[in-house]
Amino acid sequence: MARILIVDDALFMRRVVADVVVAAGHVVAGEAHDGTQVLDRFNELRPDVVTLDITMPGKDGIQVLRELLDEHPDARIVMCSAVGQEPKVIEAMRLGARDYVVKPFRAERLTEAIESALA
Repeated sequence: MARILIVDDALFMRRVVADVVVAAGHVVAGEAHDGTQVLDRFNELRPDVVTLDITMPGKDGIQVLRELLDEHPDARIVMCSAVGQEPKVIEAMRLGARDYVVKPFRAERLTEAIESALA
């Protein structure tokens, strides 16, 4: 059972991700609704995996990914965004994201990405 931090500016999407996390046998450690909260929430909660949206107020997911991995190089981050643009996918993976799930997603795809990040 892993502890997951869900980061998305849309409450509806945080609920969808939370449902998938719980159905997969994991625990929602916490949530953040914009990029400025993520580092503090990560330091407070020490989750096993972070699901991270790209398009958010404050700081975008790519900037947050950089900051998280600078401070915590072993952080396991799965990008989860409606931005299915190839350059963003490539940039996120190059920076160290463990996987990239494009919304809307199938529950099985997100579960697979989380399990892969935990492996």
